Amino acid sequence: MNICVFCSAADLDDRYVTPARQFAELIGKGGHSLVWGGSDTGLMKVMADGVQGAGGRLIGVSVEFLADKARAGADEMIVTKDLAERKAQLLERADAVVIMVGGTGTLDEATEILELRKHGMHTKPVVLLNTAGFYDGLKEQFQRMEAEGFLPVPLTDLVFFAEDGVGTLAYLEEQVGVQG
Repeated sequence: MNICVFCSAADLDDRYVTPARQFAELIGKGGHSLVWGGSDTGLMKVMADGVQGAGGRLIGVSVEFLADKARAGADEMIVTKDLAERKAQLLERADAVVIMVGGTGTLDEATEILELRKHGMHTKPVVLLNTAGFYDGLKEQFQRMEAEGFLPVPLTDLVFFAEDGVGTLAYLEEQVGVQG
């Protein structure tokens, strides 16, 4: 399975790094590929190192203005003109999407993927990996959107909230029909 991961390119606290490394190793040991933003910095590097170190493949999708930060040694590296093309390539190459901790770029990617899913533009499973309660506020906001009629489909049809990498991968393997 090609698992697209949206996450931070920043260097983060161990409460985010350690679970990310564990999730990356699960992806690699499961024989899956990481589809990610291609950067060799921060949490993106942690994910790439963990997946590659555990035997998984790396499919990077960078963007011209960040190409100098792209990871050397990825199995595949695509460089796009802009962020919109990058997001489209990431989704196209993925069988499933995981939204990990991140800043405004990650939030932008997450909302676009969910909006496309809401409109039936893709049916790939989407998981919001809520490491250390990072997305508690966003989860509450989504629940309010659903309760007050802002979502035309049930929230559970849009996104699955997971607390750890084990739960994330189990859900994805079940949804995509992959034997773990």
